[in-house]
Amino acid sequence: MNAAQTRADVVLAGGGLANSLIAMRLKALRPGLRVVMLEREATIGGQHTWCHFATDVSPAIGDWLRPLFVAEWAGYDIRFPAHRRSLTTAYRAISSERLHQVVAPLMDEDAWLGVDIAEVTPDAVRLKDGRALSAPLVIDGRGPRRSPDLALGWQKFIGREVRLAAPHGLTRPIVMDATVPQLDGYRFLYVLPLGPDRLLIEDTRYSDGPALDRAAIGREIDAYAAQNGWTVAEVEREEEGVLPIALAGHIDAYWAAATPGVPEVGLRSALFQPTTGYSLPDAARMAEAVAAAPDLTSAAIRKMTEAVSKAAWTRRGYYRLLNRMMFRACEPNQRYRVLERFYRLPQPLVERFYAGDATMGDKIRILTGKPPVPVSRAMRCLTEQSAFAPGASA
Repeated sequence: MNAAQTRADVVLAGGGLANSLIAMRLKALRPGLRVVMLEREATIGGQHTWCHFATDVSPAIGDWLRPLFVAEWAGYDIRFPAHRRSLTTAYRAISSERLHQVVAPLMDEDAWLGVDIAEVTPDAVRLKDGRALSAPLVIDGRGPRRSPDLALGWQKFIGREVRLAAPHGLTRPIVMDATVPQLDGYRFLYVLPLGPDRLLIEDTRYSDGPALDRAAIGREIDAYAAQNGWTVAEVEREEEGVLPIALAGHIDAYWAAATPGVPEVGLRSALFQPTTGYSLPDAARMAEAVAAAPDLTSAAIRKMTEAVSKAAWTRRGYYRLLNRMMFRACEPNQRYRVLERFYRLPQPLVERFYAGDATMGDKIRILTGKPPVPVSRAMRCLTEQSAFAPGASA
């Protein structure tokens, strides 16, 4: 196909979660548009599992996300050295395999897979093979954009989806099992029962650096499975991730460094729950907003995405404060105490916190009482404005 002849109404640079949800909503609500997705890998979504609590999104969003769910549970468990609890908030999982199964047929020949992007501009995308696409709306969703204007910690993990030699007996996820040795920061195991003899087991760390020791973490996953009496018959797949945990930053400077006039979405737009790193709820809300926008041009959508990102950043300053307390006021092997204390609070508060809707009363209650960190360090986190980045705003 001649590059000059390739025109579309919308070009999505990147085939991850955020752009996939935008594609779904555009196909559902504005089916007359030609939407082209460009993805470097051979499949949409890579190798990932995205989860969220039912209370993180509106019922309407939950309804259109439902075809993506590979599992949904009526609650979940947490385990800490001094506290265990079962909560009744529904929990849902989406796999990259299911995302590809749903989105690829919707896109049909307009899902360009296995292509490398050379340049993104407000009205065109140029590929490394020389082809080009033009459209009035180009959206960049190619994952996080590293920036000196954001001070970050890291939530990093390696997960294995395994088939066991015998049923595991779990009926609900273990969202946090922090009874394990604390290594490389706050460490916990995350376990999703995907079938009677299938589990996703992830070893997760809240760490100061993004490096992953894959071999060592793999051995820890093996040890955890053995500790629980699970004999792994087969490792069906592996996934890994390094998610940003926001500590502080200068959001205006971050956006000023973006490609002029190009809308950014997903982690690239700094839209994620600051403490958990969960990006699906924000991505789903952004997909709704894009599909409903009256002006589908890069200029209009850039203005909208930037405004949404900045508003969310301002609204979530309290979460960054708590993150600083965990990362900067705690010794790394004591970070689990912050979450252990948090999970003693009422379930409705926990739900609002994860949804990013903590009330003023919630915020006061979370900080009330003896903090699980040295008081002097906690006070520095309360008053500190720089938080790593000179001139950055908390």
